[in-house]
Amino acid sequence: MIIDPAALDTHAVYKLLIGAVVPRPIAWVSSQSRDGVLNLAPYSFFNVVSREPPMLAISIGPRTGGEDYPKDTLTNVRESQEFVINIVSVALANAMHESSMNYPPEVDEFEKAGVTPAPCEVINTPRVAEAKISMECTLEHMLKLGSDHLVIGRMHRYHVDDDLISNGRIDTLKLDPLARLAGNFCKVESMFDLPLDDSGQK
Repeated sequence: MIIDPAALDTHAVYKLLIGAVVPRPIAWVSSQSRDGVLNLAPYSFFNVVSREPPMLAISIGPRTGGEDYPKDTLTNVRESQEFVINIVSVALANAMHESSMNYPPEVDEFEKAGVTPAPCEVINTPRVAEAKISMECTLEHMLKLGSDHLVIGRMHRYHVDDDLISNGRIDTLKLDPLARLAGNFCKVESMFDLPLDDSGQK
């Protein structure tokens, strides 16, 4: 089957994209308005884009209602030039889901999600205290790409639970990260090395 995305409407193209690019890690982004209102929202268009200096990127789409109604995260990052990427463990899945609701700008999603704001070292925006990993970022670039905005942050500090680190590496199974599929979610339940044997087994 060959599909020309130009022949489909935006929603159909989106459905194919999120079903094909899987699993996707989730950036649980904390930001802060100029009035000090805290915001917390998950984004699954997220990845590492530079190792030196360390940079992370999220893609922020328009709020329901169109491009004239930017999401609070985008507005806050544009104004404050900073944000935190918190990694969502499975234990925080329901809290993350609650923060994804379409709340108005004056609502504090930390309160709605029932999580605790904790101070950062380099930036003013708080991290999620319950997250096993948080990364403090300052805005490096913001690019308008089609309907979305690509937000690239330079990462200045890791906050990592002590029991996750072994020989300078993150223990993925202890982190128990949540990932996004199409309309569903998944967790890491097995890990293996390559190559597989001739039967395709681990």
